Amino acid sequence: MDSPVRTAKQHETLITCRGLTKTYGDYLAVDGLDLSVRRGQVLGLVGPNGAGKTTSLRCLAGIIPASSGTIEICGNSINVDAVTAKRHLCFVPDTPHLFDYLTVEEHLRFAGRIHALADIEQRIPKLIRTFELEDKVNSLPQGLSRGMKQKVAICQGFLHNPSAVLLDEPLTGLDPLGIRRMKDAITAQAREQQAAVIVSSHQLELIEAICDEIFIIKDGRKVVCGTLDELHDFAGAERGALSLEDLFFKLTGVAEESAEESQ
Repeated sequence: MDSPVRTAKQHETLITCRGLTKTYGDYLAVDGLDLSVRRGQVLGLVGPNGAGKTTSLRCLAGIIPASSGTIEICGNSINVDAVTAKRHLCFVPDTPHLFDYLTVEEHLRFAGRIHALADIEQRIPKLIRTFELEDKVNSLPQGLSRGMKQKVAICQGFLHNPSAVLLDEPLTGLDPLGIRRMKDAITAQAREQQAAVIVSSHQLELIEAICDEIFIIKDGRKVVCGTLDELHDFAGAERGALSLEDLFFKLTGVAEESAEESQ
């Protein structure tokens, strides 16, 4: 019997994976991850280089297949019905991939046609204003800075109001004002649109500022997941005593490893 198609409104937990594992030959990139993100929640995914963050996001988005484990987006299995699951999500990679011969506005119109959006004329101007792209609507990618390209990619991702949002290093190339606007846009997607959002970033000040919970990963495995207060408890520190950066080093042992390597 075919699995029933479920809508985002039927679920409070919109992103779920259980036992997510990804191997490349003998290399174990992700090792049995369990995570879930609720409606309206922003989860920060952090870890050292090579920890498995991007691989995990690409598996969650259905871009690469997991070697084992289950993934559900709004109750729809990526393993069983990837097309239905992907209708509810957007994934913005750390390096935006744009078409050389489409302008900014044409990129958004193209995305609107893919999602069969009837109200595209109302959606595009709002996103253009939110991400301050008014003077770039007719520009081609070669005329855009790295940060502007990132904004265009995120506009495309947000255009259909996805219920599950996966962002890999969303602040790369942005100036301070752009960073502030991006933070506001990400939190608005969660609070106002009631999306479940995962943000992966090395910029721990971003994670600390906008995330409800923080998932720390190392060597493809979960170290800990919780609120900032819960991370303090797990580290045996007084609540509020440490920054997220300090907690990250304490919980992953990255600083100690770096010191040993330099000796």
